[in-house]
Amino acid sequence: MIRLRTDFFAESLGLGTSMVVLMPQAASGIGMEGADATSGSAADESGVPVLYLLHGLSDDCTIWERRTSIERYATEKGIAVVMPEVRRSFYTDEAVGEAYWTFVAEELPRIVARTFRVSTAREDTFVAGLSMGGFGAFKLALNHPERFAAAASLSGALDPANLPLELHTGHLAERVWGGREIAGTADDLLGLVGRRDPAELPALFLDCGTEDQLIDQNRRFLAAAEDAGVEVASRLRPGAHTWEFWDEGIQDVLDWLPIRG
Repeated sequence: MIRLRTDFFAESLGLGTSMVVLMPQAASGIGMEGADATSGSAADESGVPVLYLLHGLSDDCTIWERRTSIERYATEKGIAVVMPEVRRSFYTDEAVGEAYWTFVAEELPRIVARTFRVSTAREDTFVAGLSMGGFGAFKLALNHPERFAAAASLSGALDPANLPLELHTGHLAERVWGGREIAGTADDLLGLVGRRDPAELPALFLDCGTEDQLIDQNRRFLAAAEDAGVEVASRLRPGAHTWEFWDEGIQDVLDWLPIRG
């Protein structure tokens, strides 16, 4: 795997930011066997499949590498991984702050496409994340279903209108939403899943621990999806809001992704 920490200027944010990018490398070493998913696949001309992997509220663009073995897991799949940084924005254009939704939904994919050898085809593009990043992954999938073949949420904060009290520390809700109504907006995932044509949505995967403080939000999302006839591959299993849970979960996500061979 080729690993790059990339620093760049984001016009939508008006500031410099960073992302970590992993690119497949067909190479072997001690205890390692790299793959390149473009070998013999339909993605040969346009680039390798790509997973946008989103961080949680207290994290940054390096956290998935530091707390899991994502590089090793992605190496075996021959898939690129893009890990952007969005601070504590909830993947939203903040009321008092920066336009992180515009950044991650519009500017970031353009920068990635013109800088790295990744496919821009819907069937080769995936998104996943944990906690706040699980919300971001499903927000991208439900607002831009034409861009993604699959989306996965691990312990997602899927109902921001009903965040646990401790997540409001530091006036998070006031800074991000500024008192704006969430219902009916791009952040209203429970509403969006009921308004979308199930046939147009990407494949959805939801994983959450039964001891997680966000379990009720995940159950509400699943209920809304069921009411709307939207199929979600779900797994509510023993576990809490921990990296042990997410390290296991991201391996299962990679196995589940419909990566073209």
